[in-house]
Amino acid sequence: MQLVESGGGSVPAGGSPRLRCFASGVSVISRCMGLFRQAPGKEREGVATIDTNNHASYADPVKDRFTISEDNAKKTLYLQIDNLKVEDTAMYYCGADSFARPGCPDLSLRTAFGYWGQGTQVTVSS
Repeated sequence: MQLVESGGGSVPAGGSPRLRCFASGVSVISRCMGLFRQAPGKEREGVATIDTNNHASYADPVKDRFTISEDNAKKTLYLQIDNLKVEDTAMYYCGADSFARPGCPDLSLRTAFGYWGQGTQVTVSS
């Protein structure tokens, strides 16, 4: 499986970008998918995950502003970000669970995700 993110860029605070992650090398997405982010000087952190039953989980700082969704027919994961804040500035990465299993690993278990994209940068201007 290969993952390719897109949709980042320089966005003003308050904006609503939508990030995308396309999965190639698979006929369908059959495992948990997640979005992570890494700000300069910080560790990569989990933002949101979605399992094969479309159950989503979010990190507390973003749960009221981020929405993760998946279009399996297009093999594409989406992250809708609303009311963008300066602190959302980061490289955003798409990850896929190492195993096709029910549910999702906890957002804190970054090592459970064995497939990663190259990331898309989101820079928020105030």
